[in-house]
Amino acid sequence: MTRHSSLHLANLDLNLLVALRELLRERNVTRAAARIGVTQPAASAALARLRRHFGDDLLIRGKNGYVLSPLAMQLADQVETVCAAAERLFATDSRFDPATSRRQFTLLMADYTVSVLGAPLSKALARQAPRVETHIRLVREAFTTEAAETVRFIDGVIAPPVSRFEVPGLRSVDLFTDRWVCVLDAAHPYAIRGSLSLSDMAHMDWVAPFHPDPGSMTAAPTTRQLALFGIEPDIRVRVESYQAVPHFVAGTDRVALLQERLARRVAGPMGLAVLPCPGNPEPITEKLWWHADRDRDPAHQWLRETLVEAAATL
Repeated sequence: MTRHSSLHLANLDLNLLVALRELLRERNVTRAAARIGVTQPAASAALARLRRHFGDDLLIRGKNGYVLSPLAMQLADQVETVCAAAERLFATDSRFDPATSRRQFTLLMADYTVSVLGAPLSKALARQAPRVETHIRLVREAFTTEAAETVRFIDGVIAPPVSRFEVPGLRSVDLFTDRWVCVLDAAHPYAIRGSLSLSDMAHMDWVAPFHPDPGSMTAAPTTRQLALFGIEPDIRVRVESYQAVPHFVAGTDRVALLQERLARRVAGPMGLAVLPCPGNPEPITEKLWWHADRDRDPAHQWLRETLVEAAATL
């Protein structure tokens, strides 16, 4: 940090960070004031100072209350990350007792990972650390491209190994494995036949999670797998969620690649068939990624061990 930036930080009222977070969360001055524990005029004054600082209204009055300005939407994720990092910094101790700690942990993962790991992790946390606060942030494609940098400011990212994580200072540990399968409506002729070929897949309509815009340098796991098969999918539905995929396959002639652990959970209730994926697809390995700065933090060591133990129950 340069001397100029240090002086700039010293001149800031860092209490405004908390006010900014709650104002953007609540989009209501009165409710934000209650969460911060200040009066409504004090919260209004904080909003006025933030507006002057950013040169932006941040909260814009709409028909049904306040909405976030475009700048405020950009700031919303950033202020969550910064506040979580600050809380973690001041909660750092040479000792950690999960039974009594009020430490906050922030993890970034896909909704697929939540569906697989969420329940055993939740049970472990409730049993071992009932007062610990856990903030689960869901992956969005725009956020995923910055995951390797984001992991510096949160406790961890759960994701498969990809090139964006090949940077100095990142650590990882395997959590669980999975494999790609094809999901179809149970009444589809290929589902009734019980098999699917790469040639069949190349001529079908697709539902694709996190499929990038044309010209994007990023590639979602399913997009990468189809590229390895040499398939240019005819995508009819793009979704920013793995759990949304089955809803747009059911009752149609569409097909999708999905992780087997998720596919098996939803197939029966949604009337879907799960077929083996042809073409020898790559295995899926979900890892916990964290920055080396956390290595000696006893609270983070406990978190890593708890995640590994929860994954081992799958």
